[in-house]
Amino acid sequence: MPKLDILVLPVHPDDAELGCAGTILKEIANGRSVGIVDLTRGELGTRGTPEIREQEATAAAKIMGVAVRDNLGIPDGFFENTRQYQLTVISAIRKYRPEVIITNAYHDRHPDHGRASELVEASTFLSGLRKIETFDGDELQEAWRPKLVLHFIQDNYIQPDILVDITDHWDKKVASINAFSSQFYNPDWQGEPQTYISSPEFIAVIEARAREFGKSIGVKYAEGFTSRKILGIDSLFDLR
Repeated sequence: MPKLDILVLPVHPDDAELGCAGTILKEIANGRSVGIVDLTRGELGTRGTPEIREQEATAAAKIMGVAVRDNLGIPDGFFENTRQYQLTVISAIRKYRPEVIITNAYHDRHPDHGRASELVEASTFLSGLRKIETFDGDELQEAWRPKLVLHFIQDNYIQPDILVDITDHWDKKVASINAFSSQFYNPDWQGEPQTYISSPEFIAVIEARAREFGKSIGVKYAEGFTSRKILGIDSLFDLR
């Protein structure tokens, strides 16, 4: 498997599209290799099926142009930050050897988001310990610790530590979200139960958040991220 520059580890298929698709698109346009490994299949989602979600995730990945999209098959809704699931995530990190990991928000309306955040943070650290053994097939994997873990901002308002200008990539971000037609507003799915995220107002909130973040740095659209690590730069002139 090729080494990735950025590995996105969201708990549900569609979390990456909502939280950081613009940044994914921007980094790919800048020549970086980016992959997505969803932790679960989202099988507890009210609308659609896991099989439909898989098809939608594949379509969204094609829109974004990611190098890989995989799924760890961790149980949706019932996972915990335990050794069993840490080893699963560690194996994925070691497989793709990213410099940067992006994952879910620290805390959110959906309890899976915060738990996934803790699971990925712990696994990222443990992935660097050589005495923890994981395998890719029959091959023993080498220890690997990414340089940085970032958390995208989801439903709850969280003050970002960093904002990324995604103005040039907004339309493709929206297209990647719309690939999940079973989950978000789509008149063709009106026979299914309506949910918080399937209303047209939900997508309007996503745009409003991106515009609010963009205004903070003088651009039209931006995505926000948080970090438990203090972030550094080479020059003050890299800031806007």
